[in-house]
Amino acid sequence: MPKIEISKVAEIIKKNEVSPAVLRRIIEEMNLAAQPEEGDEEKQPAVKKQFAILVSDPDGRLPKHDFVGWVMQLPENESVATTLDRVFRSAYDYNTTKKGRLMPVKTVGEAIEIIPAKAFKEADLWVKTKTPVLVLRTDNEIPKE
Repeated sequence: MPKIEISKVAEIIKKNEVSPAVLRRIIEEMNLAAQPEEGDEEKQPAVKKQFAILVSDPDGRLPKHDFVGWVMQLPENESVATTLDRVFRSAYDYNTTKKGRLMPVKTVGEAIEIIPAKAFKEADLWVKTKTPVLVLRTDNEIPKE
């Protein structure tokens, strides 16, 4: 259905010799119909996120050997240092649920793999990889040919 501006509609109606009072009522009705609904205005803007990688290094091997980690996102204005605390908070909350009492998570790896995304979202954390991925090291130099 084509859309037309209200001012153009008003000009067309004027050309057809409609009385000014009727024209005004029609324009007011069209303006009211064109306004957005109240529910549309209440949408909150999307949260900007940044990426962080949580590295699994239980033996303190960093940076000598290859290691695995999980890719996560958290709000851009938050410190990445709070990432582990967010995982812990989600794990504590999960362990208080019925399912968590039956099979509580005991490690960070279990928490990331088992806890549903909704629980992490409540802590403003988004897990992008449920299974650990290999973390590659680089010296940040491009070799010359």
